[in-house]
Amino acid sequence: MTHVPAWLDHLAAKAVRTPVPERMRPPGEGGREAAVLMLFGEGPLGPDVLLIQRSMRGRRHAGQPAFPGGGVDPGDGGPVGAALREAEEETGLDPRGVRVLCTMPELYLSHSDNRVTPVLGWWHTPSAVHAASPDEVDSVERVPVAELVDPGNRLTMRLSQEMAGPAFRVRGMLVWGFTAVVLDSVLRVGGLERPWDATRVEDIPPEVLNLTARG
Repeated sequence: MTHVPAWLDHLAAKAVRTPVPERMRPPGEGGREAAVLMLFGEGPLGPDVLLIQRSMRGRRHAGQPAFPGGGVDPGDGGPVGAALREAEEETGLDPRGVRVLCTMPELYLSHSDNRVTPVLGWWHTPSAVHAASPDEVDSVERVPVAELVDPGNRLTMRLSQEMAGPAFRVRGMLVWGFTAVVLDSVLRVGGLERPWDATRVEDIPPEVLNLTARG
């Protein structure tokens, strides 16, 4: 069905006006245009969101959980087209089963010089998904929202003395960085967040940091 659940309709209305953290505000010019697909569906355990685990062999963001996505190509027609194309290439999903609800404010990632537009969608007709691009993706997971908002799965991840941010431990994955920032803000503005202990701080594991440094 294409009918959008009330909770997701409310979330999309809020997400389109999500404040941009100061450190992620895009510069006046420059930066590579990119997009990610934040795709919500209804799974066996209730509402869920589609995440990929990037390949351990990758040059950038190796091993990181992320939303499907990538750079905007000339033929994409903009962030929405890019997000759907990348999701199809990376997970094999059928974009005809996706209803795009909104685009969120652009976010700037200084370390990769990317201007990323999150595209929020409703997976009204789910299709089978898998690691369709093995050179880029190791696995694909539909993560229940209930697990993301479980206080026991939430923590603050410290990258340095000056930088820390939200993180999630779900399905054997450590979700941190850009993906966790977007999830955290959307769950919060959408009214889905449950109280959690933000003082639970952990240093980023050395093996994760080493993979990140590769890029």
